Order: sequence, then structure tokens, then C-alpha cells
Amino acid sequence: MLNLILILHSLLRWVAIACGLVAIGRAAAGLTKTPATWSESDAKFSRLFAISLDVQMLLGILMYLFFSTITTSAFQNMGEAMGNSVVRFWIVEHPTIMLVALVFAHIGVARARKMVNPNSKHRTTLIFQGISLALILYGTTLTWSLAERPLLPF
Repeated sequence: MLNLILILHSLLRWVAIACGLVAIGRAAAGLTKTPATWSESDAKFSRLFAISLDVQMLLGILMYLFFSTITTSAFQNMGEAMGNSVVRFWIVEHPTIMLVALVFAHIGVARARKMVNPNSKHRTTLIFQGISLALILYGTTLTWSLAERPLLPF
């Protein structure tokens, strides 16, 4: 079961990054248009980014709490786990970075939805989705370097 969830989590990462890039690209392009317009597609890609992060978080929580041998053994001796940089990354750093990224994505969607001015919607989306995507890229780069995980789960 762990392998299936890990593969899904690893593949969905690319969907989330792609949706984030499209949402940010549409926001940046929207800021350059005169007059600025906000379309349902702009909102849709921003929401898809947030939803893909929700699914990622759900899969991550399943691994974290029930299936990962790293976390289950780390919970046995947290003092020792915190002394190991790779284990600490999986127990604390990766989940924290990704949770903060998820929060920024949702704040961006919610704030943009409440705004009336298209420029404000694009600017808000660009800022919050941009911060979220930057955190995701930072967290996944650490995954590849510190934890020595492959780009693809195959």
C-alpha cells in the first residue's frame, strides 16, 4: 500500500506544479492586459492548484500516519530522529513546508474570489500562488537532494 500511495504522491506532485505554473502564468499575463479581465479559466487553474495540493496533503498524511516505516520508527524515539537530518526532514520539515504552501494557495484562491477588480485578482493570485509554488519547489528540491529521492517514482 505504501508503494502505491508513494507513486501517486510522486506523480501528483507534477500535476500540482503544472497547475501552479499555469495559474501563475495566467495571473502574470492577466496583469499585462489592458483592460484587465478575469476569466473563469483563471479562477479554475488557481482552484485546481489548490485542490491538487489538498490531494497531495491527504496522500502525505496517509503515508505519514499509517504506512511510512520512516515515520513510524521515528515516533518510537523522537530524540534520535531529530538528530538525523534525513529523518527530521521527513518528520518535520517536509510536512511543514508543504502545509504552509497549501495554506498560501488557499488564501490566494479565497482572496481573489472576494475581489472585484481583475488586476487585484491577478496580483493576488500571482503573489500567493507564487509563494506557494516557490515553497513546493524548495521542499521538493530538498527531497531530491537531502533525502535522495528520484524525480519520478519508477
